[in-house]
Amino acid sequence: MTRLDYCQYLLVSQINYTLTNFADHSEKFSHDQINRYLVGEKVTPRLVWENVSSQVVQSVKGYLVFGDTVLYGIE
Repeated sequence: MTRLDYCQYLLVSQINYTLTNFADHSEKFSHDQINRYLVGEKVTPRLVWENVSSQVVQSVKGYLVFGDTVLYGIE
């Protein structure tokens, strides 16, 4: 598993970004493989910002929040 594999999943996933969802929809990677990758991969806030800053549109009334919390919604 590589950073490219994970980033491609994040780009195409519209709602659910969990590793469980990734594993459920991947023929190539198991839940354990994805988990081991994410535990070992160090994606720093600086790295994230360097990759998204050019796409952020600043607004006086807008907020940009980054976190590692998984939110579960009731459908």
